[in-house]
Amino acid sequence: MCGIVGYIGEKESTKILLEGLHRLEYRGYDSAGLAVVSPDKKLEVRKVVGKLSEMDKSVEEKPMPGSTGIGHTRWATHGVPNKVNSHPHTSCDGKIAVVHNGIIENYDSLKQQLQKEGHEFKSQTDTEVVAHLVEKHYKGNLEQAVIAALNEVEGAYALGILCEDEPDKMIAARKGSPLIIGLGEGENFIASDVPAILKYTRKVLYPKDLEMAVLTKDDVKLLNLEGKELEQDIKEVEFDAEAAEKQGYDYFMLKEINEQPRAIRETIAGRLGEDGTKVKLEDIGLSEEDLKSVKKIVMVSCGTAWHACLVGKYLIEEFAKVPVEVDYASEYRYRNPIVDKDVLFMTVTQSGETADTLAALRLAKEKGAKVVSVVNVVGSSIARESDGVIYTRAGVEIGVASTKAYTSQITALYLFALYLGQVNENLKTSREEELLKELNAVPEKMETMLKNEEFNKAIEECKNQYFEATDFLYLGRKYNFPNALEGALKLKEISYIHAEGYGAGEMKHGPIALVDEKLPVVCNAPKDSVYEKMISNIQEIRARSGKVISIATEGDKEIKKHSDNVIYVPETEESLTPLLVVVPLQLLSYHIAVKRDCDVDQPRNLAKSVTVE
Repeated sequence: MCGIVGYIGEKESTKILLEGLHRLEYRGYDSAGLAVVSPDKKLEVRKVVGKLSEMDKSVEEKPMPGSTGIGHTRWATHGVPNKVNSHPHTSCDGKIAVVHNGIIENYDSLKQQLQKEGHEFKSQTDTEVVAHLVEKHYKGNLEQAVIAALNEVEGAYALGILCEDEPDKMIAARKGSPLIIGLGEGENFIASDVPAILKYTRKVLYPKDLEMAVLTKDDVKLLNLEGKELEQDIKEVEFDAEAAEKQGYDYFMLKEINEQPRAIRETIAGRLGEDGTKVKLEDIGLSEEDLKSVKKIVMVSCGTAWHACLVGKYLIEEFAKVPVEVDYASEYRYRNPIVDKDVLFMTVTQSGETADTLAALRLAKEKGAKVVSVVNVVGSSIARESDGVIYTRAGVEIGVASTKAYTSQITALYLFALYLGQVNENLKTSREEELLKELNAVPEKMETMLKNEEFNKAIEECKNQYFEATDFLYLGRKYNFPNALEGALKLKEISYIHAEGYGAGEMKHGPIALVDEKLPVVCNAPKDSVYEKMISNIQEIRARSGKVISIATEGDKEIKKHSDNVIYVPETEESLTPLLVVVPLQLLSYHIAVKRDCDVDQPRNLAKSVTVE
């Protein structure tokens, strides 16, 4: 979750570091710090608690000149948020500075050993052991000292390291946590995500696990932890810096909700045959024979992506007739799961760096399963370690509460379900053509809906009526049961209102006890095969004086008789309704959060990329 930025070149590093850290604020943080090599070759470290604006003020009042530096935003794992626990951490003599993302699992035993050897620790963090380990091994060559230190470390890390005695050098290393190297002219960069450095370069390296980089202003060497130099695979970043800006919207979340039609089009683009009637997935990494042999699919993910997996389960079982299990990645490894070569293991992730999902993937591979992942970030750890990838192409998602990533994940899973049904001959060609025609129509329908005055007015009315509620209940059936979970999650995440999502048929098994005249109940009730059953559930709520907000299909006038508020979405094929139904759920959460004066893009206690378990 922490943000890392490093710069070595000819320019003033502080400005570049702060710009980069601001672009990584979406990752969530509670403190920040900088370490800069001053013009007289001394290492200066400065830290603040709270927002980066505090560091901006500090640097403005007392500049930190120097053309080499590292910066960090910390999300607390070991030790409370304060200046002492903030990064960068330094060695006893103050000559070595370290920033770190991840967790050093054996830090306690290392710390005890280092303390016996005379090292004095200042913080409660796991990271500080790295600074002392490097100091212990330092004999005039920083890269050798880092190699020796990292060969003692267990756990996950992305590291940026400076040494006062070698002021024209920076070290970066990774294992299990995201890190990129940016290549410039007379300058080079490190960062935990691309937006931090995109203003300055499009050329990047993605170090693999147990690799490190030695950076000077004119050169980058890539090494393994035996000191052997490695060949570099330089990539060109395709999206531009403006993609990480708000472009006139008040919040990134609102911008990203409105980007969903484009994101869905991008996910579909290039994945249909020339006549648009068949799906082709060229990067799936498995042959048709491999796919025909699949007896079961296991889908593993976290948070919003887990809800996308639930939609995916309905789609795959409907169109490909293959049984699907959906599991939380955070639970998967702890129940000795049954996985073998006949299982196709699928992960779904926006960042491609989620620690629990990555660990589950590795376990599945150890047990012999083939892995296909749905990922947004190209070159991410999960993308690299999968046998095949379906990139969602949603673009940079800055808002912590995922929106366009969710709908593009569902779109990717829709394409996969049709492709698998096509391969194993469980989906008729005529039906596939019909479904693809409807899928291609979704982006335009979504655009029309987002611009519709009545649609936006209905959401505005709901916001004004219910923003002071203390609890919400969300209900759905079949394809829109996962959307009930997702709608509740969005409201919890950004407005801090307690909300629960349920399968509507489960309401009478407990949640109905909560229904009274104060409880808003959001009912996903498009015209589909379970519509009449949803109407029955709505009537049960109304009989107990609950406030009903219905998400319904355009033209459905009957539902007004059973609802306090109705928000209409365009008509579409039943299996595609989740893509349209979720949009008003996202917007309702957004507008309520804004009305409650919440920080929509950076909700408290949350971060965008969860890279610790």
